Amino acid sequence: MLPMIIVNYKKTYLLAFGTLLLSIGINGCNTKSQGENQSRTKTQEPVTVKVVRPSVDQPEFKLTLPGELKPYEQVSLFPKIKGFIKTISVDRGSFVRKGQIMAVLEAPEVSQRFQSAKSDQQKFYENYQLSRQTYERVLKAAQKDGSVAAIELDRAKSKLRSDSAAYRSAIANAQAFGQQEQYLKIISPFDGVVVERNMSVGALVGESNTMPLFVVAQNSKLRLTVAVPEKHAQSLGKNTRITFMVSNLPGKIFTSVLSRKSGVLQQQNRAVTAEFDVDNRDGSLDGGEYAQVTMQLQRPDSTLWVPSSSVVHAQSGTFVLVVENNTVKKVDVREGIRKDSLQEIFGSLTKTDQVIKKGNEELLNGSKVKIN
Repeated sequence: MLPMIIVNYKKTYLLAFGTLLLSIGINGCNTKSQGENQSRTKTQEPVTVKVVRPSVDQPEFKLTLPGELKPYEQVSLFPKIKGFIKTISVDRGSFVRKGQIMAVLEAPEVSQRFQSAKSDQQKFYENYQLSRQTYERVLKAAQKDGSVAAIELDRAKSKLRSDSAAYRSAIANAQAFGQQEQYLKIISPFDGVVVERNMSVGALVGESNTMPLFVVAQNSKLRLTVAVPEKHAQSLGKNTRITFMVSNLPGKIFTSVLSRKSGVLQQQNRAVTAEFDVDNRDGSLDGGEYAQVTMQLQRPDSTLWVPSSSVVHAQSGTFVLVVENNTVKKVDVREGIRKDSLQEIFGSLTKTDQVIKKGNEELLNGSKVKIN
């Protein structure tokens, strides 16, 4: 009887132990399920946020950009015909007037061709005069019936036309060679200063030279060029005013007004080139200097502004969060200028939208919120 009792005891113990483990597992699952339900209920509670409506404004703003001063006009002078430099009357730094002779070339063959062309012109002129007189006499004689045959009159008229054409051709040829002789003089095209002088007396110059004889620049008036970024290009108006400074005159401020601008964006830097004419008759500025330019700009139309804290910068881009029907909506924007605590933005927004004042990337698109 004893062995049978021991066996029954073991079975009863195992059964009770299994029942205990099953009970613990069920209670644990029930507890975990209740915790998940409570956590899910907690995350679904709407977050309280503050919202603002975008303001509409068209303020003036300042933009500081680098600029470059250039001569208003600058030209490299090359000799048009081949010859030796006979005389040079200017040097680097010399001030020249428009039409002033800067150098004279020597090319005897050019002068000889001109003299030959003048002689030919005189010869054809004499032939033309003789033909004209002959035609007039024949025409007068032909007025009497039978005095001159009709063919003689036609022959005299044809000879006059031929000699007249030859004379006009001789005039044009002489003028062409005369113009070539004028090319022996190197003349300043405008008032300015000689920036470069690259040749000396006796040098052979002409068609094969790649280096200019002179470089002349007009520095009494300068061009200040500024590359205005694409996002500010539309703010350039015809009355846009600037102030600028140069490094070699610290503390001195110069002013100017927009003179012209390019109508297209430069592909290299995605900017519009603006030019400002600068009066430099006192010679205080040098062409080629860099300048620090401050521009007074204004948008052509009103734009939207939000607190800078509303703009979210993330890896996915720049955006603001808008509340619609207590749901967060992500709206991509592009930033403009910043003024105090406000940021100019461009995007699919209106002035009636409710923008979350403190944007946060954790407020995902579609999240439920409550407006405070």
